[in-house]
Amino acid sequence: MLALFAFGAASFAAGIGGILFRPGEWYQRLNKPSWRPPDWLFGPVWTFLYATIALAGWLVWREAGFGDAVLPLSAYGTQLLLNAAWSPIFFGLRRIGWALAEMVLLWLSIVATIVLFYPIEATAAAVLAPYLCWVSFALLLNLSVWRRNSAIPS
Repeated sequence: MLALFAFGAASFAAGIGGILFRPGEWYQRLNKPSWRPPDWLFGPVWTFLYATIALAGWLVWREAGFGDAVLPLSAYGTQLLLNAAWSPIFFGLRRIGWALAEMVLLWLSIVATIVLFYPIEATAAAVLAPYLCWVSFALLLNLSVWRRNSAIPS
């Protein structure tokens, strides 16, 4: 259970950027698509996703350990770091284009994590599917906001 707690702590730590770098007035003034979810939805969705991310990492660690899953758990760590970086880039630096490029790397790292997790623990790979879906949606949202606000430096 201690290991599960550690994976949970690492996973939820990735969300700290979203707490420290809030949307604020700058974000409210941006031109956003009508299909953007309401702001209140992001917190519950990310809480669920961070829990599933933690569970997936723990399942792979439990099955293979750190020694036999160096590459899969490295991809896992990479996606957590990239996840943590998005809010500071988008909301902190206000760099919509940079955040979009960073999100493409995040998306690729999630795909890599799923592909590498699957042979070790198929359930862990499957548990990450909602995360990949949400980040895919968020990537499209980021792209739309970038296109609609092209006069803003990115």
